[in-house]
Amino acid sequence: MSPPTPYDGSSRLFQIGIKPLDPAEWIDSDDSLAAQLAEKRRIFADHPAETFVAEADTGAAQAELLHLLADHLPHRFPASYARQGNAVLIHASGDRVDLDAPGPKLLTASLLVAEDLVILRKGPDGWRLAAAALAFPSSWVLAEKFGRPMHEIHAPVPGFGAGTRPALLIERMFDNMRPEMPMIRWNWSLYGDDRLYHPDVAGPDTRRFGADMASIFLRVERQTLRRLPESGDIVFTIRIHLDPLATLEARPEAGRIAAALAEQLLALDAAQLDYKGLTLERDRLVSRLERVGR
Repeated sequence: MSPPTPYDGSSRLFQIGIKPLDPAEWIDSDDSLAAQLAEKRRIFADHPAETFVAEADTGAAQAELLHLLADHLPHRFPASYARQGNAVLIHASGDRVDLDAPGPKLLTASLLVAEDLVILRKGPDGWRLAAAALAFPSSWVLAEKFGRPMHEIHAPVPGFGAGTRPALLIERMFDNMRPEMPMIRWNWSLYGDDRLYHPDVAGPDTRRFGADMASIFLRVERQTLRRLPESGDIVFTIRIHLDPLATLEARPEAGRIAAALAEQLLALDAAQLDYKGLTLERDRLVSRLERVGR
């Protein structure tokens, strides 16, 4: 069975609700794996301080995640991965990832998958970002989130500040999460370029697309949450699907996709539009989407 994609009908398009996930579908793998791994290696080399952080006592959790992936990937994707002693061979890229390589185990783990990997840990102030290997941020800076609890991380998101119902629900969900029951959610955004490494944030008064709107990319994040059975920490994974709007317009179900995206854009309030950097772009986008499939 192929893993679910943003457009396969398994989830309502452009809805952000979270739901249980079959553990077999924890990690995503497709034809873009080799290219995304190559880009990840380049970004890690070019931006080491901006792409990796870890609290000193997260080493055991990092190693736990690494070995969980090393066991899972060859079993789930035998055409893409093979175990070779204490290493994992990635057929698509030709990479051989040594599980005993020097350096942080979370970085080694991140070289196995296209996903970015974040470790969340419970503390007195709630669940916080304790470690991360983040090559493909979607308009956020890792150093600004490191060590902060979830309600502070989500503070820029409208309606998710400290003490809000969504923030309390997230804490309760994390507290009750079981290792055998991962969770999945999708997030989406729109950009004027196809950079995977995208930490910069566009302000609400910035136009994101050119005058002719020829360059529009739909960036969909496949996000999963899974509790590590030994450490009790939670692994947050983020897989980027990046598609030019022109490519989506050529899909057989283009009209359905465009209508769903237009519906979501029209439902955003002023604060949500500002957060997504679409305050000046929403009306132009909706007009273009309404022409798709006609």
